[in-house]
Amino acid sequence: MGFATLLTAAIIVLGMSRVSDRLDSALAAEQRLEDYAALSTQVSTYIVVAAELIQRGQPQQTRAARTQGLAETLRQSFARLRAGLDDEVASARGLDAQSRRATLSLAIARIEALFRSAQAGLTSQTDDPARLRAHLDTFASGVEPLLAEAVNEERRLRREILQDIDALRQRLVLAALTMAVVALALSAGFYFGLLRPQFRRLEALRTAARRIGQEDFAIALPGTRQDEIGALYAETNRMAQALASRAEAVAEDRARLNELIEQRTEALRAANTRLERTDEDRRRFFADISHELRTPLTVILMEAQLGRQGAPDPGAAFATIESRASRLSRRIDDLLRIARSETGQLALDPEPVDLAELAREAVTETAAELSNAGMRLEGPGPLPAPLVVAADRNWLRQVLTGLIRNAIRHARAGGALRLELREAGAEAEFCIIDNGPGIPAEIQSQIFDRFAQGKGKAAAQGFGLGLPLARWVIEQQGGGISAQSPLPRETALGQAPGTKIAVRLPRAAG
Repeated sequence: MGFATLLTAAIIVLGMSRVSDRLDSALAAEQRLEDYAALSTQVSTYIVVAAELIQRGQPQQTRAARTQGLAETLRQSFARLRAGLDDEVASARGLDAQSRRATLSLAIARIEALFRSAQAGLTSQTDDPARLRAHLDTFASGVEPLLAEAVNEERRLRREILQDIDALRQRLVLAALTMAVVALALSAGFYFGLLRPQFRRLEALRTAARRIGQEDFAIALPGTRQDEIGALYAETNRMAQALASRAEAVAEDRARLNELIEQRTEALRAANTRLERTDEDRRRFFADISHELRTPLTVILMEAQLGRQGAPDPGAAFATIESRASRLSRRIDDLLRIARSETGQLALDPEPVDLAELAREAVTETAAELSNAGMRLEGPGPLPAPLVVAADRNWLRQVLTGLIRNAIRHARAGGALRLELREAGAEAEFCIIDNGPGIPAEIQSQIFDRFAQGKGKAAAQGFGLGLPLARWVIEQQGGGISAQSPLPRETALGQAPGTKIAVRLPRAAG
């Protein structure tokens, strides 16, 4: 392969050298043709000037002076042509080429001899026009055929040189193609005979390494050849066996470790679940209790401000403040009980409670807010018998009050609310119906979720903790709470969609 490359390079270098020589010869021939053309022009000028001098009968001194410059130019041209032909004769290869170039040099010498003879006759002492014209005619008649012969021969030489260059180019192309075919054949033989078998062996080694990387140690590479790749085969086999033994030991250790981790993880998961449940209960309670503490504090502050401004009935203001302070005290007691408990659950104290009485207390508590909102409240009407339910009195009153306040916030524009109380089998039901914009269908399933809120400014004021807290309190006492929106036309309070919130609690036994 390397020898073929060197041989190709040598052929190319030799060919380019010969092409360069041929190009130099062609350029020299072209230059001589230009010199022949210049010589022809100079000879013509010389003949014209000499003929004019003879015709005018100029004396010898005038003829010599007028032709001196032309004669010197012709001598330089002859010298340049002779030097170029001498170089060509010296560099020509072969006797035929040398003789042809020597013939050209002889022709130039004969032209130069004719010129010298004519110049000597023209500058001689004679003034005989006939003798002078004879010298000039001899020169003119002898120069033309010799110069034409020299030009023709030079053109033949140039054409032969160009043909020789073309032939050499074809030979170089043929040699290059031949060497390319030989190089391709050698490359194919080298690849298929030597490289490809080694590549297959290396591929087997790469496959074995990949299997080892995938923890497949069942490797058995052949050890038939004792070269470098064969040594790698043997080392790979030994490594696979060692790794297989180590993998078995690691697998046993890993199984024992996984079993231990699983036991510890299960114990940790159970503990974490208990902690999460406790933490969630505590966070839920503190969020809910914050919501509940804010309302009585707001009322206390409002009544205190009214009293400071000179309210017409300070006794009622103090009574309200006392009532709210008592409720706040109860909430704080609940908070302290929860803080001391281990589970964080809110402690409820169910007892028989008249739902109608609690509804009237909730209406009384929100009367001022209803009046400020310009809303009217319908019901609940008189009942034939008390609706006694089993519930925590304080928390149930808070739920009913919170539902009325939610309705005031969200249905203020409707101007009307209606409370309904009725028996529902083993349960008693409290309903509040408003004439507000209703609850969008896409969020009705979320309003009882903790911290869920609707869209818009009004929604941002409620349904964040109130309804979730109400749901939790009611469900913890065995009841349920639901929402309906929009309302059927026969139960709606007006043209607005409206909303109905229903609370159901089990009736007290006995």
